[in-house]
Amino acid sequence: MNNYKELKVWQKSMELVEIVYKLTSTFPKEEKYGLTSQIQRSSISIPSNIAEGAGRNSDKEFRNFLGVANGSSNELSTQLILAIRIGYTNESDMEYIFNLLSEIQKMIFSLIKKFSNL
Repeated sequence: MNNYKELKVWQKSMELVEIVYKLTSTFPKEEKYGLTSQIQRSSISIPSNIAEGAGRNSDKEFRNFLGVANGSSNELSTQLILAIRIGYTNESDMEYIFNLLSEIQKMIFSLIKKFSNL
């Protein structure tokens, strides 16, 4: 596999993590070990799994890690929706994040599809 740092999906995922960390820094301090931690962990799981999969020995292994990254993206989406619902942020502030997350999910799906056909 190519250097994971050259993958657009990894680059965009890293951008997402940065934005998510900035967002969660505004959450209530009592959420530090709750929702804030969960959101941060699921966001960093996306590029981490892309990187780990890219470093594996086969396309099949890479595809499996892409699947985990996709699962983490859905987990993150759910947690961000909850953050809106409980009033930690609002939908208009989240528009860019959700658009970026959707773009990342499409890229992951395309890669999974590509490696499924090999």
